[in-house]
Amino acid sequence: MTTRERLETLGLRAALGLPERAQRILAGRRVVHDGQVLAADVQLMLRLQRVTREVGAETLPIPQGREAILRHTRMTGGRPAAVAVRDLVVGDLPARLYTPATSRGSGPLLLFFHGGGFMYGDLDSHDAACRFLADRSGVRVLAVDYRLAPEHPFPAAYDDALAAHRWLVGHAAEVGADPGRLAVGGDSAGGNLAAVVAIEAARRGLPLAFQLLVYPATDAVRQTDSAASFAEGFYLTRAFMDLANASYIVGTDPTDPRVSPRYADLPAGLAPAYVVTAGYDPLRDEGEAYARKLAEAGVHVELRRFADQIHGFFNVVGVGRTSRAANAAIAAKLKAALT
Repeated sequence: MTTRERLETLGLRAALGLPERAQRILAGRRVVHDGQVLAADVQLMLRLQRVTREVGAETLPIPQGREAILRHTRMTGGRPAAVAVRDLVVGDLPARLYTPATSRGSGPLLLFFHGGGFMYGDLDSHDAACRFLADRSGVRVLAVDYRLAPEHPFPAAYDDALAAHRWLVGHAAEVGADPGRLAVGGDSAGGNLAAVVAIEAARRGLPLAFQLLVYPATDAVRQTDSAASFAEGFYLTRAFMDLANASYIVGTDPTDPRVSPRYADLPAGLAPAYVVTAGYDPLRDEGEAYARKLAEAGVHVELRRFADQIHGFFNVVGVGRTSRAANAAIAAKLKAALT
């Protein structure tokens, strides 16, 4: 981290640690949409992004965009949670295992796929979030670094995700996992991969006890009210989503269920799901539509909308209050589902 990044991180931490009343003053006029009030600390964070002229990753060449995403998540990740961390290889894929201090013997494990539009993100970009989730839930987290577009378009990430789950089923003991308490999860593009892994696990009769889908990308067509309403000004932009589609979906129908699980024929035996959305997220409506689809197929599903949050809050575990609280609630749900 450079000196400038260090100073910006300290400034962000100080601003988001202020009392809510002070944050409201600094953030500007309250943002309200359909009765939803954007959290003061989130609104202030967005304003600071504009003041410091922090550009979106999608405006940069892909390598620089990946560096920008990593910088953003490091600034909001805070101090690392106290969990044991081990790097390993899952098949051919780099991976990282997070083991909570409370773990004894074999126990539940979450196979996690990071977000980033299938073109950004890695083990480091989601390190703080995975540490937080493992620490707060008491569940081991195995994060896998799948291949990224545009170098590796669809079906590379899809194939890697399925291969990672197959590896886990065959090597559960090596990572301290109870085969009867395996879960899959991810945020955004990672939520997409988690959803398709759950579908294939049910079709193939592979063990899976739970799916954690955090603002999942489920419909690459993206003709929804939320995609139109929140396409600018709330971190995830239309330009980002368009670039993600252009990079990942090359020569493929965007309604292919392996790309857009909202169009899938759901098999029997799908694992119970916890679907999380954010009120000010372009992906909100497609995530909630997928939750309804799961419920209509007879899957036990719980939908939770954090109405005052934006896309990306899953990585905000070290600054502010409202995003950390939302992530703590997610961790509690994972704990309840598996332990």
